[in-house]
Amino acid sequence: MSNTVNDYEELAQRLRDAELLASCASVLSWDEQTHLPTGGAEHRSNQLGLIAGLAHDRKTDARIGDLLASLESSRDLGDPDGDVAVNVREARRTFDRATKLPKKLVEELSKTTSLAQQAWVDAKKNADFPSFQPWLEKIIGLKREEAAAIGTTTGVPYDALLDDYEPGMTAAQVNAVFEPLRKELVALVSAIQQSGKVAPLEIVERHYPQVPQRVFAEAAARQIGFDFDRGRLDESPHPFCSGFGPGDCRLTTRFNDHHFNSAFFGVLHEAGHGIYEQGLPTAAYGLGIGQACSLGIHESQSRMWENFVGRSRSFWTYFYPTAQQAFPTALGGVASDDFYAAVNDVRPSFIRVEADEVTYNLHIMLRFELEQKLLDGTLLPADVPAAWDAAFERDFGMRPAKASQGCLQDIHWSGGLVGYFPTYALGNMYAAQFFETARAELGDLDAMFAKGQFKPLKSWLNEKIHVHGKRYTAARLVEVVTGKPLTSAPLVQHLQTKFSALYGI
Repeated sequence: MSNTVNDYEELAQRLRDAELLASCASVLSWDEQTHLPTGGAEHRSNQLGLIAGLAHDRKTDARIGDLLASLESSRDLGDPDGDVAVNVREARRTFDRATKLPKKLVEELSKTTSLAQQAWVDAKKNADFPSFQPWLEKIIGLKREEAAAIGTTTGVPYDALLDDYEPGMTAAQVNAVFEPLRKELVALVSAIQQSGKVAPLEIVERHYPQVPQRVFAEAAARQIGFDFDRGRLDESPHPFCSGFGPGDCRLTTRFNDHHFNSAFFGVLHEAGHGIYEQGLPTAAYGLGIGQACSLGIHESQSRMWENFVGRSRSFWTYFYPTAQQAFPTALGGVASDDFYAAVNDVRPSFIRVEADEVTYNLHIMLRFELEQKLLDGTLLPADVPAAWDAAFERDFGMRPAKASQGCLQDIHWSGGLVGYFPTYALGNMYAAQFFETARAELGDLDAMFAKGQFKPLKSWLNEKIHVHGKRYTAARLVEVVTGKPLTSAPLVQHLQTKFSALYGI
């Protein structure tokens, strides 16, 4: 037993050290998106490349392999779902994946994506896809190398990349849950458009000064449970959340003086990610139990706070008087029902992060479709704008006027995050199923929200989801928490109930 304990303690320390080094890279990446002068891009890419190589050395150290082999041959790991067994299992998964990747490829990906993200910022600003095309070509080439090095049991290269974000899930499984959801969404969008009812969207497009926007958004994030003593909010071209480790979680957003929804719901969304990060067991930092289950589960937390809570009528029963005080010119004479309708407006739009609840998943499915084709070579990077515009017109009935409204709007591909997009729609489905269960177990959540009481839901999420880290796969976690496998039914029911009432359908 003592040998097992000593091996486990040494393994845990090595894993923590590797994670600490990786977190240094995360800080540099955060700074790159928030404060780095453009002239420092190449130097930053060299810094990140160096750290990526050092972190890879630590993750692939042969000693970790020896420790894992020793621990796996032992019968002293206890319950397979216990902390020790889970941490060993996840360490094996990480080690096996890392040792399949050549260090040179890891460094090249880090350097390339650092520079590509800077190039993307300029390309998006100028709606100039040709300037970004060489970077996309290089990134897709490198991601193909990564997928080939990792390999899959399915023979589908995309599955190797998806597995990094949603462990255990394949593209075929994603398609199986997406297709029935797509049919329901198309029907609901059609019914809303045929209702003849139009939300007063101009309300949220009035003048909302940036300083009050920030104060109001931070207050709401604090109220739902994000701890600003262990986190902060900054600005970036694309909103994101970075959990560097215990006590340091960074949120970013972008402000638009004439678009209330963008920053406010962006902050709620990223605060949801942050609440998850702050809810992970700090004592297990760097280990499986101290890491988020999957990106889909992570997204379920952000989408739940953004939409199921933040866009609910009961949320605005509590917050609307404060909003009117913060923005007296824009909202002073606006009835709460009209404001509620405006923040829940449903209509096809070009920008994913500003899309409504109903059409959002259609944006994700389009990206999922295209990036599979990019990876298998049936779509060339040079043809992405035309393919994007055609698919968008097919799904939304309108065509982007410029690349910044289309294929250049997201940062993901410039960052090498191929396989990431489907986790957003999966997150919406997870969120609906979790929220349905939370309502059944906690009682009248709307009554609580109307009084500004968000702690019961946050505590339930801490206990049911956050504290487990990677104890379960996402698929199993859903069953453990809700008693049934993932299905689109709760999300469809939520959307139909909410928007039938709003649009009289």
